[in-house]
Amino acid sequence: MDASGFSLVQVVVLLGAAIVAVPLFRRLGLGSVLGYLAAGLAVGPFGFQLIDSPETLLHTAELGVVMFLFIIGLEMHPSKLWALRRQIFGLGTAQVVTCGILLTLVAMAAGVSFPVAAVGAMGFVLSSTAVIMQLLQEQGETSSPEGQRAVSILLFEDLAIVPLLALVALWGSLASPPDANAAPIWQAAAIAVAGLTTLLVAGHWLLDPFFRIIARAGAREVLSAAALLVVLGSAVFMHSIGLSMAMGAFIAGVLLAESNFRHQLEADIEPFRGILLGLFFLSVGMSLNLQIVADEWGIVLVGVFAFMVVKAISIYGIARLTSSTHDQALHRAALFAQGGEFAFVLYAAATAVGIFDERASAIMSAIVIISMALTPIVLLVQAQVRQGSLMTDLHGIDEADGLRGKVLCVGFGRFAQVVSQALLAQRVELSVIETDVDMIRTAAKFGFKVHYGDGTRLDVLHASGAEAAEAILVCVDKHEAADHIVKLCQSAFPMAKLYVRSFDRGHSLRLIKAGVEFQIRETFESALMFSQAVLTGLGFDSEEAKNALSDVRFRDEERLKLELVGGQDNGRTLVRSNVIIPEPSPFYKPQPQSKE
Repeated sequence: MDASGFSLVQVVVLLGAAIVAVPLFRRLGLGSVLGYLAAGLAVGPFGFQLIDSPETLLHTAELGVVMFLFIIGLEMHPSKLWALRRQIFGLGTAQVVTCGILLTLVAMAAGVSFPVAAVGAMGFVLSSTAVIMQLLQEQGETSSPEGQRAVSILLFEDLAIVPLLALVALWGSLASPPDANAAPIWQAAAIAVAGLTTLLVAGHWLLDPFFRIIARAGAREVLSAAALLVVLGSAVFMHSIGLSMAMGAFIAGVLLAESNFRHQLEADIEPFRGILLGLFFLSVGMSLNLQIVADEWGIVLVGVFAFMVVKAISIYGIARLTSSTHDQALHRAALFAQGGEFAFVLYAAATAVGIFDERASAIMSAIVIISMALTPIVLLVQAQVRQGSLMTDLHGIDEADGLRGKVLCVGFGRFAQVVSQALLAQRVELSVIETDVDMIRTAAKFGFKVHYGDGTRLDVLHASGAEAAEAILVCVDKHEAADHIVKLCQSAFPMAKLYVRSFDRGHSLRLIKAGVEFQIRETFESALMFSQAVLTGLGFDSEEAKNALSDVRFRDEERLKLELVGGQDNGRTLVRSNVIIPEPSPFYKPQPQSKE
């Protein structure tokens, strides 16, 4: 069979293996990533030997990670990225440095030399962006607060590959005669900074006009080609100056996040991203050298166990020190406990300069691949442990499952308790979910039936009957959680009307822009009623007090409209110019003082 026919057979084999394995593993609750890895192992040179060149496929499939980072960048508005700067450089630095030091010490304790131990450890520290983002996406957690922390750490790890590669090159140059043709480190750093600046400037000023010109042509396929050109061009450019291809694609995505063509670009790239990312996992599975694992099975298994356990404990400790809850810290530790695809890049560089020999590279690569394959299982075990720990706390409390109320209320604090009374009085079928166990038990004493359920999780919303509900009331007290629930409901349950408790004016503006059915600030109306009582207590008649409240409501509504158009600064300017709050108030009438 000729080369082209053999390539076509390879494609058929890969697609067939993926179609069989991925749905099966998802049905078993193990996730699609492990399905791709298992399929690749089965058809690769160490399985049924249907494909004998996984390295070629791996180079092509790395484009899947590149496009995945581009789509992530499209979701990260520059303002949002700036807001995450402390998490990226604070939390990310703490995790990478702490885990790197501890894993290096573990490797040195096993008798490995310092350069080999350090490179092996730092390669394992760089968690798999592809695995973690795929799992976060499947669980609907990408835009949640904890998901954003995970994205921040991954971004810092992508940045960390640059100094790590430079360090490997430095160690290699110290261990071998100097290369007269090699550029100095300061020169390489200057080129990287200049290239990064060039990409940022060009992206800011040229990308949107470029796509506007392409769109005028009216050819859909040309716009798709332009999207691929931007993604791959940015990746190749960054790679040419010594930086990560994935970083280049991510920067291109961020620069286009506020473009008018963002949604079109995302739709055009998505099919390529999905196929190539699947090929990446298939090629990683094929690359697992079972012969090395068999010959060095003791070292590989101990390495996987020691590295994953030490890394998980380190991440848990850092998460707890940075104010994460026990459940959040445990979940992050399980999510990041594996090595990642950048380890292969680092190990290849270490082999090229003589730090790693072939055996060390194969063993470390096997440790990383096995850890990546174990990640979905670790997360499944972590979820089962969490559920088991909740069973004791949930004694006598029903979890959300099979609810079918006409109205679904998420959260049952003081606000929701007042809201629900009128609905129950009118015999509206109301389903209520809450995560505070003490609140659920207290509500039961007063006759309220509240189920345990986390409304920020899509599977819980399904179990709570959100798809059948006519209205969903979001009454949680954290605005980040409320925003996340709104996004989930608008995506998965577009027919349901959303009524949301707002935290403050800024939150109200976000909810209005999101298009919810109704929003109200949690203290607004109660504060107005309070002021009405004060006015009547001071001697104003009830009609004057009601007129004053109506005027405040009207002016507040007008100010919201202006802020939606011109931003909150516009509203503040109007307040300062006495447009919103006139001075003196026409309702103020000094009362005569009593002579007594």
